[in-house]
Amino acid sequence: MASQALPARGARLGRQVAAGLVPGPRQRDAHTGATVRAVVLALPGGDALSTRRRSPLAAATIWPLARHLVREGHEDGLAAHVVHYRFRGWNGGHAHPAEDAEWAVGEAVRRYGDVPVCLVGVDMGARAALHAAAHPAVTSVVALAPWLPGGPEPEPVKQLIGRKVLIAHGTEDDSTVPELSYRLAERIKKVNREVCRFEVHSDGHGLHQHRAEVFALTTDFVLGNLLDRPFARPVADALAAPPPLGLRMPLASGFGRSLRA
Repeated sequence: MASQALPARGARLGRQVAAGLVPGPRQRDAHTGATVRAVVLALPGGDALSTRRRSPLAAATIWPLARHLVREGHEDGLAAHVVHYRFRGWNGGHAHPAEDAEWAVGEAVRRYGDVPVCLVGVDMGARAALHAAAHPAVTSVVALAPWLPGGPEPEPVKQLIGRKVLIAHGTEDDSTVPELSYRLAERIKKVNREVCRFEVHSDGHGLHQHRAEVFALTTDFVLGNLLDRPFARPVADALAAPPPLGLRMPLASGFGRSLRA
């Protein structure tokens, strides 16, 4: 008897990061009564090639950032989910995580209605976020320490037109290449003025040394885009500055302690 191929596992949106924000179209917070006005989809890292199940460790790594974003924005209607990929790997031209990210945007819109979505990714998830930005619900993208293989085919950028884009990269990252994210930011800037890139000096791939600053930077950018809060001065300056200034903006130590200074 011939064996039958197993059906592909589906991507999942994952449970809501914030307790009390119950999934469902235009659901309300049981405690505040606030309508969900915007959604963050957090995209974990992964491997270049792998059809193994998603990595729980990778999802756990991005969970604190997603939780921080919701803690700062849930009273104004922000909800967040950590996306569960079908497979652990990018897998060449299949770009499975990017496909899963775009599916997740559609699922968020199905659940919550016509709400703006920000894709926040780290490592391979950052590349997935950049690729999946073509969905009309996506208004902004955050790419932290993006994994960019640097092959002969350039990364696509047209899908980022009309979106605000933040890239942040540690200058001592030995897992992904900071210069590649700078070159990509240059290419994005040619088709979209609303892009900025911050360099986290002396930090590595995990951005652990300046975690508080990276969290504050991401929060300022995300809530500024999704909830119309004013950007901190360094973010506004980086978005307005021409290259290379706005694409090599140093992330100052202590950023976030006085965001409006």
